[in-house]
Amino acid sequence: MQTDVIALVERGDPTRFSALMAAPSAARGPLATLYAFNLEVARAPWASKEPMIAEMRLQWWRDAIEDVGRGVVRAHEVMQPLADLIAKRDLPLDCIDQMIAARRWDIYSDAFADEAAFDAYLDDTAGSLMWLSGRALGAATGQSLRDFGWAAGLAAYLQAVPVLAARGRVPLLDGRDVAIRALAERGLARLAQARRAGIEPVARPALLAGWQAPALLKMAMAEPGRVGEGKLQLSEFSRRGGLLWQAFTHRY
Repeated sequence: MQTDVIALVERGDPTRFSALMAAPSAARGPLATLYAFNLEVARAPWASKEPMIAEMRLQWWRDAIEDVGRGVVRAHEVMQPLADLIAKRDLPLDCIDQMIAARRWDIYSDAFADEAAFDAYLDDTAGSLMWLSGRALGAATGQSLRDFGWAAGLAAYLQAVPVLAARGRVPLLDGRDVAIRALAERGLARLAQARRAGIEPVARPALLAGWQAPALLKMAMAEPGRVGEGKLQLSEFSRRGGLLWQAFTHRY
């Protein structure tokens, strides 16, 4: 079963798959399960151009998580390993449900209502995934994991801005250079806050998924025009080197 979820991540999320392969072998099963679940939920809003169908797909996942709370596991290649992980690490179902519910924004073309709504989206998606990942590895968890996840989610979101715009979404409340710089600065501040607060060593394999975030956010600050142009990318050497450095040093 572990092999199945790892294969799903390999096919659908190359960034997290690379991080997974750099993680200790004991951490790969729990992380792959959560990454595969996240992948399935992230895909659901885009599976159809009909909002009602996309809503139904997300609702299926919300109902499936609710069923787990009643001891029922739906037939899906991700659900059994996820249910096992939920039981083993006492993962809170309400947090998982929030991850799914937040993806409703991806269905529609409306902009975020305000900065608070944008922040909540990143916290409920990337922040929750990082928090759950730490808990799945045995950490007591805390705000620092959410801060790191939020910043990593922001970096990935800025990379996705051109794709979101091409699909008819309004990804940023303000696309001006000064606003993008401010966003990147906020992301770097959240990273710094996570470092100051500290993250338990057992949870650090989860941080590998955000290994590109510091460099990407610094790039967005220095050259905000890269965001709209779809050029917020690190070189292959920088990507590989950064991941290896973090994996060997355990610094974040």
